[in-house]
Amino acid sequence: MKLCICGLGYIGLPTAAMFASHGVEVHGVDVNKHAVDIINQGKIHIVEPGLGEVVKQAVEKGMLKASCSACEADGFIICVPTPFKGSSHEPDISYVEAAAKEIAPYLKKGNTVILESTSPVGTTERVAEIFSELRPDLAVADENNDVCDIYLAYCPERVLPGRIMYELIDNDRIIGGINRVSADMAADIYAVFVKGELLKTNSRTAEMSKLTENSFRDVNIAFANELSLICDRLNIDVWELISLANHHPRVNILNPGPGVGGHCIAVDPWFIVSKTPDLAKIIGTARNVNDGKPEWVKQQVRNAIAKLNRHCTIACLGLAFKPDIDDLRESPSVFITRDLAQEYPDCVVAVEPNITELPVSLADKPLKLVDLDEALKADVILLLVDHKEFKEIHPVFSDSQILIDTRGLWKR
Repeated sequence: MKLCICGLGYIGLPTAAMFASHGVEVHGVDVNKHAVDIINQGKIHIVEPGLGEVVKQAVEKGMLKASCSACEADGFIICVPTPFKGSSHEPDISYVEAAAKEIAPYLKKGNTVILESTSPVGTTERVAEIFSELRPDLAVADENNDVCDIYLAYCPERVLPGRIMYELIDNDRIIGGINRVSADMAADIYAVFVKGELLKTNSRTAEMSKLTENSFRDVNIAFANELSLICDRLNIDVWELISLANHHPRVNILNPGPGVGGHCIAVDPWFIVSKTPDLAKIIGTARNVNDGKPEWVKQQVRNAIAKLNRHCTIACLGLAFKPDIDDLRESPSVFITRDLAQEYPDCVVAVEPNITELPVSLADKPLKLVDLDEALKADVILLLVDHKEFKEIHPVFSDSQILIDTRGLWKR
């Protein structure tokens, strides 16, 4: 079997490497030529434990090659971004559409196409429309007919950054076929390496399932973040409160933070809201709570500076959207650091152990990346991410310094 995988980012590359390590010839496609060149050298352009060695071996054995264009294959997997359009929270599926148009000329009878990108309900059907428009010579999967030339399914990724290589194999997979036979064909592809259960359904249910999973998590995080705001006003230690409440046998409150980041939890719920804004009240409110938390954090910094009543230096500890990874997508820590650097020019430094240079969104700001020892000398210490490097120390701050700990790491 030969697979063509479009998108070699945080999901596409591990998926490509996993198939290649299990005897499947993989042709990876990405618009980023730098990433393509790095992969063809047997190296990786992202941070993910265990991925580097698998890619290295796959490339050396000739099972994984990267390119900027697609090719003929037995199956195609689309793993491209699905961001917003501007600030309206309207899903942008243009990358999915572009990937579909890229592979359409290479389709042949018997191919299976799988969409993994997190997408609003109906996106897989949109891919079917594109194939039907560009390849009228082929019968594309139809929900009312199991007889077709091209099989099409939606199979969302469900992995945790930092554990992707393990969870790709062991997690259950949802296999949402446009029709029954498409689900069967897609399941056969994932059966190459997946040890978890392959759960077959239709494409719309599979699309909604992915959005539902992350919306559930977002709502629970919003509850914790809202508690942190309430406790701050009532002069209650939210960390102690949650610890005590969680002693109830049926209560499991999550820990609050500076907001919610990543390309999943911070984005997916809006895909539901955009389709049914009149019905998704709790989901929409949770998104607003979590999106509003960074502004609250910035106000804590302003309050601290006012209390010190002098020119202050500010250290922002952590830029990634979660601990111990280099993924900065939709990270509230990045937004907070960016805004503080604009508000207090040349007063802000940042620490991020998992990157060597500032991202584009921060590169043009009056801000510099420093090591932890230097950052801990700042007047205001803003802990944003509980990286292992921060957990391993127990700093002592002087009376002239103020700590704002959004993770409760150094308060416990």
